[in-house]
Amino acid sequence: MAANNHRVALGIAAVLALAPLTASATIQRSVSFDEKVDNAAAIVMGRCVSQESHWDPAHKWILTYSTFRVEKTLKGQEAQEVTIVTPGGVVGNIAQEVIGAPKFQPGDDHMVFVRNSKAGPTVLYLEQGAYRVEKNDRGERMVNPLVSSAVLVDTQTGTAVAPEHPRPLRDFENEVRQTVRRREANEMEMIKRRQREEASLWSQLQRNKTLVIIALLGALLATWQFMKRT
Repeated sequence: MAANNHRVALGIAAVLALAPLTASATIQRSVSFDEKVDNAAAIVMGRCVSQESHWDPAHKWILTYSTFRVEKTLKGQEAQEVTIVTPGGVVGNIAQEVIGAPKFQPGDDHMVFVRNSKAGPTVLYLEQGAYRVEKNDRGERMVNPLVSSAVLVDTQTGTAVAPEHPRPLRDFENEVRQTVRRREANEMEMIKRRQREEASLWSQLQRNKTLVIIALLGALLATWQFMKRT
């Protein structure tokens, strides 16, 4: 590896335990907003207050650790700070860049969808799981998708998908809450359906307990006769 700012383009699939999906060059699978909310271990908004990069234990990959002071937690366990690890960075005069990996700068505000990994909390779905939070001309806080060089593709149709549109922070928070409530409602409905099925089975057993007892006795008799012959 050369010593003067040699930039290494790393395939996402090659990053140890950090990439949640595989990609080819600058093509990424488009992930729906609901899928991101459902699969995020946490969703936090905060300001990047510090950042440092280090080699991984095998001295093969550079990892960057960005510490955020948490302002809001939309999903997951609340914490005052969270440190997010992302692949790529600069150590000394060596730089590594990972296509699709989000980049943070101290002083910037971000909304981050968090995924737990062996290396620590990281960004779910890379750039698609991080947003910049900025004020517009009217002073309204907006949640903006990160600018990406990757092409997002709908894997079902094979067509390119436009990036998410910016929206006010208030609307973004409401979308997250609505998605969480839908998920909880679906899970509750599944539990109720399972309970109804179990109750129905028990009711049928109660109504037909005579037949059940006869069947059990028949099975015991057949087992006893088999044991006698052997």
